[in-house]
Amino acid sequence: WFFRKNKTEEPSLCLKNNKKEKTMSREEIMEKVNEIFRDVFDDDTLIITDSTNSDDIEDWDSLEHISLIISMEKEFNMKFDIKEVNKLENVGQMVDMIRDKMMQLN
Repeated sequence: WFFRKNKTEEPSLCLKNNKKEKTMSREEIMEKVNEIFRDVFDDDTLIITDSTNSDDIEDWDSLEHISLIISMEKEFNMKFDIKEVNKLENVGQMVDMIRDKMMQLN
């Protein structure tokens, strides 16, 4: 939840990621995921693709993996099951999982 002021400057409570909002496209999700990777790995030049995995990024260890998952949960306002996460083999599968969860919410 977050507060937003309307035209009369009275605070009104709004639901973040309200179901009425447009579902993000896969490309938009990928852009957000890329931003998360740049933040977590502190590398503004990092570019990820669907096939990117932990072998492609030198600093991607178990601690960074947890940071990625938590950051994505916060960004997309959803929780991931550990079983789901353990099945993922690359970033593309993560993006697809996020997209599927968004569609289930709408």
